[in-house]
Amino acid sequence: MLVQIVLALAGLVVLTFAADHLVLGSSRLAERMRISPVVVGVVVIGLGTSAPEFLVSGVAAARGDTGLAVGNIAGSNILNLSLVLGIAALAGSVAVTSQVIRREVPLAVGAVTLFSFLAWAGLNPMTGAVLAVAGVGAVLILLRWARQGRSNEEVATEAAEFTQATATLDVPVQPSRLPAWFEPVRALLGLAGVLAGAQLLVSNASTIATELGVPQVIIGFTLVALGTSLPELVTTVQAQRRGESDLVVGNLFGSNLFNSLIGGAVVGLASGSGTPGRAAVALSITMILTAGLAWMLLRRGLALTRVEALVLLAAYALTMPLLLST
Repeated sequence: MLVQIVLALAGLVVLTFAADHLVLGSSRLAERMRISPVVVGVVVIGLGTSAPEFLVSGVAAARGDTGLAVGNIAGSNILNLSLVLGIAALAGSVAVTSQVIRREVPLAVGAVTLFSFLAWAGLNPMTGAVLAVAGVGAVLILLRWARQGRSNEEVATEAAEFTQATATLDVPVQPSRLPAWFEPVRALLGLAGVLAGAQLLVSNASTIATELGVPQVIIGFTLVALGTSLPELVTTVQAQRRGESDLVVGNLFGSNLFNSLIGGAVVGLASGSGTPGRAAVALSITMILTAGLAWMLLRRGLALTRVEALVLLAAYALTMPLLLST
């Protein structure tokens, strides 16, 4: 048991470290290839910060650990908009523009709702394909919105800030004098590290759950979800310290959008003809209610106070006995 715990923690460390290099390498490579800053900001970085969640869930589903896979995504979705957002609001008021509340946030809430219903029905190749199509549509919508009313220079600045806030390593974010081949190698090694860390974390977490007689969905909802949400937590803390409240909200709701659509699609397609990934009714409803609560609190005054932060933290605390009761 001790060996499995150590290996699971090692996988978590590798996962977090490699995810940094995957995001940094991918964004810098995209810039060197003269890819539009809009694409870099929305797709490369947006998907990059959610890579731990859907890669861990994909590996788990491919291994037949569908309960752990669904629990990871559900746990990350709930944790992001309760515990992480609550911590950010405790550190200081989290303000957001009305445009984000009208567009990006409802899109993310809709994605969580769709995932919740399909996870309750069962994630299989068919429902995975539905989520994949929805994911492509959401990315196209985000790209269109990102181009409206903003110049490439503004989006490029936001992308650079997002990358800097995301990085948990002391790695320079500005373009460096490293040779041109370094960034694609960094990105590939980061991807390999994420996959290796995911495999270590999933296989040993699954073994721990079996030996303790704990359902995989609980291990996924707690230990694995908390581990794969570390990039979002670090991003949120750093962005809040720099006064970038929009980055906080955009990162957390955006992470939930990609987790639900892309992560859900990966789980459904990876499960193949095996056991479909399912979420209990209570867990599905909790995902929807958590997203709706965060949206409602932000919409009320376009900012979160410390009192509202405590409401979100209490909501997260209440999910634990709810999950155990199911």
